This record gives sequence, structure tokens and C-alpha cells, in this order.
Amino acid sequence: MAREKFSLVIITYNNADTLERCLAAANFADELVVLDSGSTDATVAIAERYGARVAVHPFDDYGPQKQRAIDMARYDWVLNLDADEILAPGTCAVIERALEHPRVAGYRLPRRERMFWSVQHPWSHRNGHLRLFDRRRGHMNDVPIHAAVEVDGPVQTLVRADFVNMGDDDIAARVAKINRYSSGMVADKLARKQRFAGSMLLLYPPIFFVRQYVFKRYFLSGWAGFVASALGAVYVFLKYAKLLEARQHRPARPSAPPAQPPSHRGQ
Repeated sequence: MAREKFSLVIITYNNADTLERCLAAANFADELVVLDSGSTDATVAIAERYGARVAVHPFDDYGPQKQRAIDMARYDWVLNLDADEILAPGTCAVIERALEHPRVAGYRLPRRERMFWSVQHPWSHRNGHLRLFDRRRGHMNDVPIHAAVEVDGPVQTLVRADFVNMGDDDIAARVAKINRYSSGMVADKLARKQRFAGSMLLLYPPIFFVRQYVFKRYFLSGWAGFVASALGAVYVFLKYAKLLEARQHRPARPSAPPAQPPSHRGQ
């Protein structure tokens, strides 16, 4: 049965270590679109080898860059992946069935996280991410750091689909990322006049840890799940600690992430 054609859309910067696996797992797409930010490794060569349509544009922020890539797509339906996200076996069949008669504006795909030396246990809670959508009804929002797709219409979750975020190679990489991301969130929270920073600093980190480790069943991933839950709580702590610091030192500007990230890895 015929299905809607779709474009796979990816932004890249020095992602040669993961891009080939990403493209190989999603090569059933009718079009591959790669928007690069000026990679100095083999990223562009890998994309071209898979027949992707490649363009280069300087990176300014995640949301605008991903929207540029989406605008390059030839087809109305778009699968938006990061260069370190790999579709699990069987997910392509689920996507193709969903696109036979789509009655929604988009679909969430559950994501499993790489946890340093392991991968998130399949029986633990997987967050759903809106990655397959009708671009006539959707666009990237302007949320700093964690920009995401928003659509005008209903959304369903493809529960039998799955993809893995290969993310951080080790604990040091995760610590560097949460330090960079937490700094980048400060300006946004100041602009929105975020309240209760002190109480959130005291209460939310331990709540976050328990939610991740126990209720989202990260304990199924052993020590890797414990470390991931603890570092998630550290990220929450740093966001509110840096917000308090920024308020104490006004009018000094809060620090922000560099305009060009080390590489475009999953958020």
C-alpha cells in the first residue's frame, strides 16, 4: 500500500563518528537532507556517500538551524533526527505503516538514551519526542537549548517504534554538556522572571533523582542508570544555582553556550 513520501532531515557538525549509523538505519526515507555547519571531519563525505542533499550554513542556534533544514525538504512529511540518533530495528516498518493513512499532524517516537557504557533498558520509561510530522502544520519553536517541533493538530505516539540517542561517550562529556546547557538556560529564565529559584534549588534535585531512578525505572540499567539519574539531578541543581548567582550579580550578563557547539548531538 502506498504511503506518504517523507524526507529525513539532519543538522550536523563534526558527526563522522555517528552519522553513518544514523543514515544507514533511516535509509528507507525518500530523501536525505543534511544541513552542515562547516564540519572539518568526514561528515559531509559520509552524507554524500549515502546520497544526501547537503548544504552548509553557519550555526547560530539549534531551532533556527533545524528549521532551515526542514525548509530544505522536498516532501511534506519530515523525520527530524539528530546525527547521533539511530532508529532501532523494526522502527522503519512502524513509520511506513503510520504514513499509509496519517490522520494526525505528527508522531512521537520513544527515545532510549545511551548511558555511558550502556544503553537505557527497554523496560524503563522512554520519553516520547515529536520527530515525524507534517511540516505544513509544524515548525521549530524558539526555546533556547532544547528547541523542539510544535504542530497545529493532534499527535500520536508510535509505541512500537524506538530510537537510541548515542549522546555522550562518557561521564566527562555529560558533565561538560550539563554545565554548558545549564548556563544557556539562565538568560531564558531571567527573561521569564522565573520565581522560587531558592525552593527549586533545595527541593527539585532530589525529587528529580527519585523520579528518574525509581519511577522511570532507570535502576534497570544498573550503575549506569544510577549515574545518569544523579547527573540529571546535578543539571537541575546547576540551572537554579546559576539563576540565583545571576540575580546576585546583575547587571552582569549570564554566561551562555558557544555559538558553535562541539557537535550536533542529541538534546
